[in-house]
Formats: sequence, C-alpha cells, structure tokens
Amino acid sequence: MIQNLWKNIKNKQFSSIYLLYGSEAFLINETKQLIVHAAVDINEEDFNLSSYDLEETPIEAALEDAETIPFFGERKVVLLHNPTFLTAEKTKSKVEHDVKKLEAYIKEPSPYTILVFIGNCEKLDDRKKITKELKKTASILEAKKLNEAELKNWMKQRAAYNHVEMDEEALDSMLQLAGTNLFLLTSEVDKMALYVQESKLITKEIVEELVAKSLGQNIFTLVDKIVSRKMEEALRIYYDLLKQNEEPLKILAIITNQFRLIYQVKGMAKTGYGQQQIASVLKVHPFRVKLAAGQAQKFTEEQLMTCINLFAEADYQMKTGGMHKNMIIEMILFQLHHDWKKN
Repeated sequence: MIQNLWKNIKNKQFSSIYLLYGSEAFLINETKQLIVHAAVDINEEDFNLSSYDLEETPIEAALEDAETIPFFGERKVVLLHNPTFLTAEKTKSKVEHDVKKLEAYIKEPSPYTILVFIGNCEKLDDRKKITKELKKTASILEAKKLNEAELKNWMKQRAAYNHVEMDEEALDSMLQLAGTNLFLLTSEVDKMALYVQESKLITKEIVEELVAKSLGQNIFTLVDKIVSRKMEEALRIYYDLLKQNEEPLKILAIITNQFRLIYQVKGMAKTGYGQQQIASVLKVHPFRVKLAAGQAQKFTEEQLMTCINLFAEADYQMKTGGMHKNMIIEMILFQLHHDWKKN
C-alpha cells in the first residue's frame, strides 16, 4: 500500500488531504518529506510550506492558512502535527479545536492546498465522527512496525535504490547487528552501498566489518557468547566494553533484560503462544522474539531463573558498593562457566 501511495506522490498525483499515523516514525517522516519535495519547489518553501503543532495551535487557525491562496506557485502544503483530537489519548494541551470547521473543510477542501495530518500514535479513535469523516476522504498511511520479512524487503529495495544488492546472509547479519530501527538500517545500507561500488554486492563479511554496533548490539553479542557457553569470548567483549568507558551497571541492566526476555519467551512458548503473539504481549519486535526463542532452547527454565537471580544480586552489590563494579560481572561469568561445566 505504501508503495502505491509513494508512487502517486512521485507522479504528482496528490490528494487534498493526507493522514499519516502509526508507530513507525521513519515511514511517516519519509512520506511527509516526499509530499513536501514533490509538491513545493525548494525556492518557494518559505511561502508555500507551513507547519503547525495542534497541541499549541487551534485547527481553525491552520485551516485559515490552508484556505489562503499561495503567493507563488500553484500549491501549498500545510503540515498538522499531533492531532490528538483524532485519538482516545488524554492530553494536557488546553487548546480547544473547532472540529465543526474541520468537518466543513473535509467536505470541500481547498483546491490549491495539500493538508497533511501527522500523528505518532498507534491507533485513532474510530468512534469519533471527525475521525470517520477524515478516513473517508484522506489518503491514509498507517505506519506499523515492519516484521522480519518486511524489514529484509525494505533493505533489498534500499540497496536496489543505490544500484547494489544484498545477499540473504547480509540481511540476517544486518538485523542482528543493527537491530530493527529503520532510520539506522537505511543509513547503514546507504553507507555500505558506497563501499561496494565495484562489486555491487553487500555480503555478510562487509556488514560485520562496517556496521557500527550500538551498546545494545555489543551486549547482545556478549549474551550470545554466554548462551553458547563461550566464556572466553564473552569476557573479551566485556573487557572491550569497559575500555570504551561503558558503565557496568548499564551493561548489567541490558544483560538482565535479555535473559528476562529469553525466560519469558521460553515460558510463553511452552504454554502454546506463537512468536507473533509473544511479541504482541511483551511489546517487542518479533525478530527479537525469534532470536530469544533460539537462545531459550539452550537453557532449562531453572537455569534461566538462576541467571536472573544472579544478575539481581549483582545489581544490588553494584548499587550498595559491596564490590568493585567492574569485577562483579566478571565474577558472575566465571561462576556461570564453573556451574555449567559441572552440568
């Protein structure tokens, strides 16, 4: 659906009203920028591009702008951020909107204005009359978080846009190292595309060499080494993190969260939940659930609970100064290595 929307915009087949909302901010921002760049000449933006925060400005003031003939050019774009009156959300804003005026505008929109509603919210309140009316008229983008297959397809398309390709192993490696954030994935694909201008192919080796690892991804690799019982490699990664001046308490918190996720995924899978259901209940990306499910197979629930209890005790020691912070995680890794060797 988004491809058709973007295709129409690029071909200058504009709607009078757009409604962009959802939890995937990248797609919303890309669509907004596409509308602006396709509809308004860059030299006319000062005159023909307006932006309003509807938590600070009443809708009738923005509509007055929308109904004003542009000084230059054939059309103008009016961006309306935070239309919380379309949702069930409670807001602290004291701005009151004349929704009747918006209803009237929707029935007869200005022929020379593109009105764009932009809401970073997961859902709208379809019980409200104004929401129903807007959905009947507007071109809509519901920007949901992409699943694993959609993320891979996105990266393939982004690579093709840069006139290169990505093989399947490279796609898997990207998701493991860079995560599921579309802003970061797009930036990394663009960077690697410049690097492979001769071969035109992004491989797993290139991803591993070039992708900038966040603290979270470095710790994910650390957890993976712990799960695989490769304690020497786990310790090496931990020491590298300390050299980068990462705070041990922060490292411990992310390790603990990952093991807690593994424990939750294992327990829910045992009771018959599918990976998509687990992701929905735990409010994490399905790809993280998939990885955690693979890691969970290497543990019993008792072993995972032992790890979580150890991490909780370590957190207490760090916060009460019972032992030097840097040594606490190190001691846990040695203890786990010793316990698992006995089993």
